[in-house]
Amino acid sequence: MKVVVAGGGTAGHVFPAVALAERLREDGHEVGFVGSPDGQEARLVPAAGFPFHAVRAQKMVRTASIRTVGAPVVALRSVRDARPFVRGARVVVGVGGYVSAPAVLAARRAGAKVVLHEQNAIPGLANRLLSRRAEVVALSFADAGSRFPRRTRSVVTGNPVRTAIAAVPEGRPALIAEARASLDLEPGRTTVCVFGGSQGAQALDRLVAGAADALAGRADLQLLVLTGPANLELLRPAVERDGPLRVRAVGFLERIELALAVADLAVSRGGSGHLAELTVCGVPAIVVPYPHATENHQEANARELERAGAVEVAVEASLTPAGLARRIERLADDADRRAGMRRLAIAWAKPDADRRLADVVEEVGV
Repeated sequence: MKVVVAGGGTAGHVFPAVALAERLREDGHEVGFVGSPDGQEARLVPAAGFPFHAVRAQKMVRTASIRTVGAPVVALRSVRDARPFVRGARVVVGVGGYVSAPAVLAARRAGAKVVLHEQNAIPGLANRLLSRRAEVVALSFADAGSRFPRRTRSVVTGNPVRTAIAAVPEGRPALIAEARASLDLEPGRTTVCVFGGSQGAQALDRLVAGAADALAGRADLQLLVLTGPANLELLRPAVERDGPLRVRAVGFLERIELALAVADLAVSRGGSGHLAELTVCGVPAIVVPYPHATENHQEANARELERAGAVEVAVEASLTPAGLARRIERLADDADRRAGMRRLAIAWAKPDADRRLADVVEEVGV
């Protein structure tokens, strides 16, 4: 059958969508994408070998403004532009982001059924509005189910991760050796990896730079900071400091699975994609949610995992560099606690989320 996947914006939205599409393609289905010409999907989807149809769409805004006056016209034009690509599809899968709306709205006239995938514990506005048109909403976090209309059918599938990441637990020894060689890490040290996102996270990097000062005397630790190229300068003093602590900073790491394999402990933002990857790989984490995420959804994501025992949550507004250093030391010095967090993370994770979500799509398309 023909399936259209719609949405995107950030790599965190696109990678799970591509993982789903690859699984559907393996099952013999025809898969194409509708997305924004300006989002990450415009680059990542064609690179993965899928047809991509660009649609201009306007971000949904919650308050009245000059932009909202023309929003209905833009929306109608976007739906019209999506119709030719949606025509003939059995299922349209909305994966979040405002650009998913045109294809989902076009699905009704095309006779296609709708499946939505919600990545976060607090659903986005687009998915909440579109859920009334959906046969089913697939969830990454169980907490999100109560935030949809009462009659919405929902099922927890998890958030798909890339094949290379799902393979980390099985291939960890070889990946660790490769990571140490390519990232200049020493064996015998506890490795703390900082995941700020593909563009880095300046506030988080500042906290980590300060924490490195407090941890400077720890010869048993090493920090691997994955930051955006623009933030490398923030970490330069810590990287170049002579002393027992070893600090490495990387502007961009194509093979994120190397860092996930070598990490004994992570410091991370609370994006759904990051948390899915960390739990699938069984990495205990200190999660510092991005405080300006819409409706504070990153903290909601992290709190579900904290209740499961897989992570600690540290709120940025009350976190100091010294406080972050103390949290890192407590977990680095407590191997038993980290082992327990690792087990609980793996228990919560859904490494087969791509299969689960594909099964939902196939069920709806029958």
